[in-house]
Order: sequence, then structure tokens, then C-alpha cells
Amino acid sequence: MKFVVVILVVVIVFAGVALIVVVKRGLSSREQPTLTEEIIARAARHLATPVSMRQARNPVPLTSDVLAEARAHWADHCATCHGNDGRGQTDIGRNLYPKAPDMRSERTQDLTDGELFSIIKNGVRLTGMPAWGDPAGHDDTDNWKLVHFIRHLPKITPQELEEMKSMNPVSPMEIKEKKEEEQFLEGGQAPPHHHH
Repeated sequence: MKFVVVILVVVIVFAGVALIVVVKRGLSSREQPTLTEEIIARAARHLATPVSMRQARNPVPLTSDVLAEARAHWADHCATCHGNDGRGQTDIGRNLYPKAPDMRSERTQDLTDGELFSIIKNGVRLTGMPAWGDPAGHDDTDNWKLVHFIRHLPKITPQELEEMKSMNPVSPMEIKEKKEEEQFLEGGQAPPHHHH
């Protein structure tokens, strides 16, 4: 009984301290996550993978074509948050809370194929990672190909990164800015200054 009371007191004190910190600092996503938040996010990521998937091996054979398809898919769908190089140093990736992880780091590379697949397919609650792919699981091939690409990120070449730039999505604002720059270079009006 004493043990239960001690645990309850510790939990109440911890919750009180957390509440005071939140009230003082607010809940801005600009702050670095606290150690507690990192632990919770890692636990959520771990729990996002069903036990049956944790030791699953990638069923898609690794070929240069598979890697090229995954690289194109990553550039078009994943790079907005994770960056072409997987570092997470994009406007969105840096401003998520918790921040987009460095996909090249040991923390990510040490995950099993099944864990990476499950995170891609099911997303992770309490983070910015959404669920991707067919919920019914009829065709999971693209997600398994992405697992191969994530494994490749620590070895990605400058040539691959350059190729991926042309595959990244372009916003209407970027299209407009490019047209204005082209008009300016052809002797038209100076492009307006814009700030982000």
C-alpha cells in the first residue's frame, strides 16, 4: 500500500510541475521537446507498430529500379517534411512538434523493417506523421520500397539529391515566383519582394 501511495504522490507532483511549466511557457511548437516529451513520442512510435509486425522482413527485393521508384516517391510525398536527404531540415519538418526525425540517425536506422513499414503505413499519433497507403493492405509495395529508401538515406549521393529536386512538389507561389523571375530576366518588371 505504501508503494502505491508513493507512486501516486510522484505522479501528482510530476503532473503539477508539468502544469506549471505549461502555464508559464505555453505550448508553442517552437520549443525543443522536453526529455519527457521525447520519451512519450518514442513510446508512441514504438506502440504504433503491432507486435506481429515488429520483426517483419521487407518482402520486396532490393533492386536499382525499386530504389529509383522509392526515391521518386520520397521526393514527391515525403521530402516536404523529411527533406530529400532525410534530415528533416525543411520548413515543415523543423516546425513540427516533435520535430521530424533525422531518418539517417541510428535511432531510425536501428528500427526493424516491420517498424519502419508500420510507421509509414499507420502513422504515429501525437506526432506529425500521418498514415500512408492502402488501409486494407491490398498493396503495400510502395511502403516496403520506401523502407529500402530509408535504409539507403545514409549513403545517398549528391547526384541522387540533385535528381530528386526536380521531383519535389512545386507550390503555386513558387510557380508564380519563377514566372516573375523569368519575366524580369527577359527585361520585364522587377519581381516584387516577398518574405516568408
